[in-house]
Amino acid sequence: MANADSSSNQHALQVNLAERSYKIHIGQGCLQQIGARLNEVMGRTRHAVVMFDENVESFADQIFEQLVRAEWRASPIRVASGEKSKSVAEAGRIWNEMLAAHTDRGSAVIAVGGGVVGDLAGFMAATFARGIPLVQVPTTLLSQVDSSVGGKTGINLPGAKNIVGAFWQPSLVLIDSATLETLPQREYISGLAEVAKYGMILLPDLFEYLEQNAEAVLAKDPTTVSNIIEQSCRAKAMVVEEDERETSGRRATLNYGHTFGHALESVTRYGKLLHGEAVSIGMHMAATMAAQMGRIESELVARQASLLKRLQLPTQYPDADPQEMWEIMQHDKKVEHGKLRFILPTRLGHVELVEGIERSQAIHAIQAANA
Repeated sequence: MANADSSSNQHALQVNLAERSYKIHIGQGCLQQIGARLNEVMGRTRHAVVMFDENVESFADQIFEQLVRAEWRASPIRVASGEKSKSVAEAGRIWNEMLAAHTDRGSAVIAVGGGVVGDLAGFMAATFARGIPLVQVPTTLLSQVDSSVGGKTGINLPGAKNIVGAFWQPSLVLIDSATLETLPQREYISGLAEVAKYGMILLPDLFEYLEQNAEAVLAKDPTTVSNIIEQSCRAKAMVVEEDERETSGRRATLNYGHTFGHALESVTRYGKLLHGEAVSIGMHMAATMAAQMGRIESELVARQASLLKRLQLPTQYPDADPQEMWEIMQHDKKVEHGKLRFILPTRLGHVELVEGIERSQAIHAIQAANA
């Protein structure tokens, strides 16, 4: 299990993965410590490729200042916002920019931004020179509680999200909650879907905390936000420690709501729904399916939907074509030996990987959830 230590308003979690272990630093002001944190873990490395979302250039500038003070050489690479940047073409551009910046095995990649930049930069770090160190500096709630931790990296092909990628653990994760102050409210709310997910799959106490503190969460109360980030990272670290490369099925439980959610993102051409919004709708579809199969009571479906709505997250998308969603789900990474597997709840705080779901069951669940 991840160990924790804290001082003042900052906390540190340890992700225990033998020689790939690393710390997650959480709290306001973490960005101002990046130079010292890097020097703690990077040995003689003194060159950083800072890959940043164009919308968070101000945070990237802060990091450049800290790197200069720590006597690092920094090479900036700007990435356009949005899922479309996770493409083969963009990967090719960045590899060439890294080459032009004299990146080598004495370099590190620092990812500054949301999940798109984190996934893309992680893939660049995993593949350039057969792997160089990676530092995640997530600036959205979604990336802070999910994609920055655990080592999954990837890019998309036109018909499948994250289908090309690698497991590449970061050497360090810095989560400065002050970055959320500039995050648009819709994007902040999108990240809350992943927080609610941890409550459904692993931490009933977190689910109840969200129910009791929904208004404070939406208002970005600093203490409340710090707590949900820390609890989410702790949950993610626990699962990753048990199943780093998704071989036992344990880590697949983190994808609760994502099979439906990824299909929704695809049918809407990654333009109408934010990732967390699609996951929220996907969670409602998954819970609906579980109730139809007799795995949970309808009361839990309603309780989950109620919390998601209180957090101002969507639970329905009636315009989606169930048949098209089913076809897209056949390319999901949880397809094994030609059979699609779903993550479905059995009770609050526990989910299971379920095989043998028929087309008619999935379509019925989609229709019922949207009714």
